[in-house]
Amino acid sequence: MKIKIRLLLLTSCILAAPPLVRAETPVQKDYLTAVEADKIRDAETVNERIILFLTFADDRLKKFKYELEHPSTNRHADMLNSLLNAYAGCVDDAADLVQLGIEKQDNIRQGIDMMTSRTKAFLAVLEKLSTDGAELELYKDNLDDAIEGTRDAMNEAEKAKKKVAPPPVRRKN
Repeated sequence: MKIKIRLLLLTSCILAAPPLVRAETPVQKDYLTAVEADKIRDAETVNERIILFLTFADDRLKKFKYELEHPSTNRHADMLNSLLNAYAGCVDDAADLVQLGIEKQDNIRQGIDMMTSRTKAFLAVLEKLSTDGAELELYKDNLDDAIEGTRDAMNEAEKAKKKVAPPPVRRKN
């Protein structure tokens, strides 16, 4: 009889205890807001995701320039570095999606064209910052990484233009 009570007590304790293993939650990129992550998740095509990542990168670069012009009173250096890291992450993810689109043979011409034009503009801004940016010593390392990542993405887009077939042309009779 005592064994049954002990067994019942042990079983009820085990069942009442909270689980030690939690269900896996999807990993969110730490540089995206929840709304941005939802937009990426909701995008139906690789092309849309490329465009979104490039838009987010543009947003981070604009915020970076604004922060340089209007420094916050606290954590200014942290803000500058995190914005540059977020920019580089968005550009890297867009370049990865270009490769994925080529592998899947998706229609990503629009995303490639946007990447080619935007990365040239991004690179011009970043190189200007590296030559005469204010408070350069605060973010020099991250700026160099961002420049390198942008150049890599631009080269990937140029290579991808050659790999992706041109759109079909209708012949007139």
